Amino acid sequence: MRSIRRLDQSRREFVATGIAAGSAAMAGCITGGDVGDSEDGSDSYTVTMAPMGEMEFDSVPEDAFVTFTQYADMAVALGHGDAVNTLFSPEMSGPTMNGFYDRLEGVSFDWEGLENPLSDTVTEEQLVSADNDVHFLDPSYLLTNQDNLDQSQIERIAETVGPWVGSYHSGVHTEPAKAYADSYEYYTLWELFEKIAAVFQERDRYEALAEIADGVHSEIEENLPPESERPTVARATYDWNNDAFYTYHLNTDGFWHADTRPLAARDAFADREWSGDWGNYSYETMLEVDPDVLIHLWGITSQYPIGDARTALEEHSVGSELQAVRNDRVVAGGMRYQGPIMNLFQLEMTAKQLYPEQFGEWPGFEPGESYPDIPADERLFDRDRVAEIITDGA
Repeated sequence: MRSIRRLDQSRREFVATGIAAGSAAMAGCITGGDVGDSEDGSDSYTVTMAPMGEMEFDSVPEDAFVTFTQYADMAVALGHGDAVNTLFSPEMSGPTMNGFYDRLEGVSFDWEGLENPLSDTVTEEQLVSADNDVHFLDPSYLLTNQDNLDQSQIERIAETVGPWVGSYHSGVHTEPAKAYADSYEYYTLWELFEKIAAVFQERDRYEALAEIADGVHSEIEENLPPESERPTVARATYDWNNDAFYTYHLNTDGFWHADTRPLAARDAFADREWSGDWGNYSYETMLEVDPDVLIHLWGITSQYPIGDARTALEEHSVGSELQAVRNDRVVAGGMRYQGPIMNLFQLEMTAKQLYPEQFGEWPGFEPGESYPDIPADERLFDRDRVAEIITDGA
């Protein structure tokens, strides 16, 4: 019987002519990881993670095949940003990441020139040619979202090139591929980060950043208004070109919700379910739901900028009737593919937009600009301490 565990909450040119479905991608404890004490003096070590099992590393990876942005953000957070050789939608992801990092002295990410590994189908030939030390992609994603690599090829890549490391279905707790159904586990954002820290042998940095995250969550929890005073909120990517709202829940499990779940607002779509990773609704349905606040997911990025979303809604005959539009409460959401540093900023940003009386007013900003310079007494975390951990170690 199928059993899925749910856990508690350098640069090398990538030789490719495209590696799937970039547009579709848009719309535990460490059981290994310490440097080994083998008799021959080898620096090899193992990391155990579902669904891959035990992965052996001869040394800390210097070249990494990276797909979704959370893994690039994790690498930067651990002081290994230079290992990143590829990135999902780099022209969108890179500037968005650096918009946050601009507020962390000495932290930046060199994304220009990176290939998008999901602009076409991943092939075995391309991965062998690129010869990366590690592949930050859930092998289940390849079987559920692509059709070019079979199980034997996936295993061969792991054995002859470099391990696969990832947990795509932890995003919203969707079903994994049948090949991994009996071994799959769902990880929170910080549990996933713990595994990536084991890969890079950066336990101290992980623990220091996790301590900061604990402080942010505690401050949020202590200052939330009573539930009856919290707004109803719809979280959706508003696609004005196709007259559609791609919806997400606020408070359910999965690291895609890591910047909204701690804020415990009332989910306008709580009583609606969808079979895939997200729902797809019309203007009329959104008007029927009519939330107090509409969080426009990806609104901080250049692909779906918040200003364009507001204008399109204001000019639409039905969209303009939404109370969130009338009351100027269409707000910018972050990227769902968020790593730990992105999550800290996105939590702060969302807290201010939902609860300005408790956490201070959100000053707003335009995609492509740096994250706003929040007054020191209104910040949810210490920028200097985060920068110190990243640049100097814990």
